[in-house]
Amino acid sequence: MNISKLIDIIKRVKAIKMTKHEEYYQRMIDENPEIFSLFMDIHDKYVLDSQQWQTKFNLIGEKVVEIIRDWEKRLCRESERGKFGKFSDKLADKFWVLVRKDFSKIDFVGVR
Repeated sequence: MNISKLIDIIKRVKAIKMTKHEEYYQRMIDENPEIFSLFMDIHDKYVLDSQQWQTKFNLIGEKVVEIIRDWEKRLCRESERGKFGKFSDKLADKFWVLVRKDFSKIDFVGVR
């Protein structure tokens, strides 16, 4: 078995065990690796020295927040179509918990 097939199998097994909000979060990261990697680096620097990194943090962070909000809408739109529409707010909250777990200062994007 080659390595790419093994990776595909592992991804499918992980997807089976994920909740819907976890799956959407992972897909969001997987489909935007460059910007999330860049933002992770800037975010970590911002945590250590917010004044020095504020401008770049806001610049990249605004794009990241747009992507996050887009995926949040996708997640909630899908649940609203089904019989669980009234739970979409809680689903969005759970999605943002995952975001804040990796990017603890995400709420500071845009703050001067």
